[in-house]
Amino acid sequence: MADLVDRARAAVTDRAELPGMTLMEHLDELRKRLIRSVIYLLIGFVVAYIFREQLYGIVSRPIDELHLPLNFAHPTDALNLYLKTSLVGGAILASPFILYQVWLFISPGMYSNEKRYVVPFMTATVTLFLAGAWFGYRWVLPGALKVLIGDFGKRFHPNIMIDDYTNFFLAVILGLGITFELPILIFFLSILGIVDAKFLVRHIRYAVLIIFVIAAIICPLPDPVSMCLFATPMLVLYLVGVGVAYVFNPSRRKAKEAKSA
Repeated sequence: MADLVDRARAAVTDRAELPGMTLMEHLDELRKRLIRSVIYLLIGFVVAYIFREQLYGIVSRPIDELHLPLNFAHPTDALNLYLKTSLVGGAILASPFILYQVWLFISPGMYSNEKRYVVPFMTATVTLFLAGAWFGYRWVLPGALKVLIGDFGKRFHPNIMIDDYTNFFLAVILGLGITFELPILIFFLSILGIVDAKFLVRHIRYAVLIIFVIAAIICPLPDPVSMCLFATPMLVLYLVGVGVAYVFNPSRRKAKEAKSA
């Protein structure tokens, strides 16, 4: 931990040499980016709400395959389902534009040769999130419903409520989508000089422990096999992150540039 803190302090000191902005300029820039992000999110929400029935078909498909109806106990539950799914769908639609606003906010603190990664950053971020969401939708969610309802609950009569199912669905899909962003986090820590490939390999045992703790938290099933199914792609993504850190670490790039010069 002390090593990581020292690296972060050194990275901040190194970035201090870049042209700076005053506190008010930072706040004004943050306000502008937040306002534009909210506008993009609202536009995405409106578009997604127009196609709310199609979104509902996607959300309800895993439970429909078990031939179970969704019930509701409050008059607003059906409306909340449409609103929640439209909000998440709108956020996914607007994510490239929102991510671009994030990039514009952090880019003043980056070197000019680092700013060229904007397109790979946005492409990889959206692709990894969609890959994690698809993994959850295609394999994790149907498997979890089958085990929880078909196996553990086979002696009971299921009464699945709309609100409970929606929250469960979004927890699995969003949890895995965000988890798959691990290489992007390592990418930023790498270009900032906070971590490198050697650091990640040296501390891999702690990474494995943290990954399994996260998998235990987000895994909807109680058995260790399912937890391992969650942890396996995270471990693969961590190894991908090691490769990312090796390629994009500033010290390695500077040494390569000096050697070619």
